[in-house]
Amino acid sequence: MVSSADILSARILVVDDKEANVLLLEGMLRVAGYVSVDSTTNPKEVCELHRKNRYGLILLDLQMPGMDGFQVMEGLKEIEENGYLPVLVITAQPAHKLRALEAGAKDFVSKPFELAELRARVHNILEVRLLHLEAKDYSKALEETVRELEASREVIRLKNLEERKNSERELALAQETQESLLPRSLPQFEEFHIQAFNNPTRYVGGDFYDFLQLSSGEWVGVLADVSGKGMSAALLSSMVLGAISMEFRSGTPPQEVLNRVNRLLCEKSLPFQFVTLFLVLLSPDGSGQFISAGHNPAYLFRAATGEIEELVSDSYFLGMFDFASYECRTLHLHERDILVVYSDGLTDAQNRQEDMFGEERLLEIIRQEAPSGGRALEQRILKAVEEFTQGMPQTDDITFVVIEKRR
Repeated sequence: MVSSADILSARILVVDDKEANVLLLEGMLRVAGYVSVDSTTNPKEVCELHRKNRYGLILLDLQMPGMDGFQVMEGLKEIEENGYLPVLVITAQPAHKLRALEAGAKDFVSKPFELAELRARVHNILEVRLLHLEAKDYSKALEETVRELEASREVIRLKNLEERKNSERELALAQETQESLLPRSLPQFEEFHIQAFNNPTRYVGGDFYDFLQLSSGEWVGVLADVSGKGMSAALLSSMVLGAISMEFRSGTPPQEVLNRVNRLLCEKSLPFQFVTLFLVLLSPDGSGQFISAGHNPAYLFRAATGEIEELVSDSYFLGMFDFASYECRTLHLHERDILVVYSDGLTDAQNRQEDMFGEERLLEIIRQEAPSGGRALEQRILKAVEEFTQGMPQTDDITFVVIEKRR
């Protein structure tokens, strides 16, 4: 969890050839509460200082004699192997802003300095940087466990029976590791009853769900679908799950949680990787909010009328666009209403004729079985999928959650 103390104690380096500017920036940062601020007026010292101290943020002037800010950033790229430059450039030339961002800087601030803007930009860059580092630590244990399992497809080629058994034991361990990220038991929040099901296409997959009780008395539920399958999807899902959990535990509002996770994914995931996600926040009285980030429709069965409402997405996938912004929409569950959230592996399940299970079949099952309650609905969905697929291998992870308002 990234705290305010973590951000304020991060190491910062101020680089400007003018001593007056250095003193001004140092003063602004210290007034804002930052306690570890270094500075230099010699741009040629920056790379060696960063190599030694690994700064969380470098405030870098672009126009300096002998070695300008763009040359400094080229030197920093040789130090930062992953290409991430923790640089906030300082410039009085509007034309230099785009060039600086293209060169690897994470943000810019214009001269003359404005205290509120400087504080906000410094805080945001440090928060994203520290969040990424914590998420990386969170997923390290899983990454170590599955490092050698990408070659799992070769298991069937193993001629030695003992080697095959050893590989299967390792795959089972990876599966157990990922399953440990899911709730060990389903929570039974006040006034709600929850059912959930997850079945990856391989030993590990990219779908996950989680539930968390908040100090406000509300609780939050999440179901996400990471693009791809197997080990790579499992690793990315563990990072997303860890980041979401840390943000909610620190009291971050739902929309800002997704804004931050989106920025993290845009920074660290591969270009072809993304995440669809459905998030719901509910109070004991049934009032709440939801966000659907590029996810397939969720279905809300109304017990009083037998009607089914579609909760459709109006937001971008996570990890695709760094400019995306996420907003909550309201909803209310009344007595015996049931919310069904699922990954598209459920509706894309195929039979031997390559027909898909489909949304219409799922809607009809909800319409018929939801009056009998969430548990009965879960069992009916599982039975229907089994009968429909007739043992055909899955093409995608299947995950769904059923949330019933008790009274």
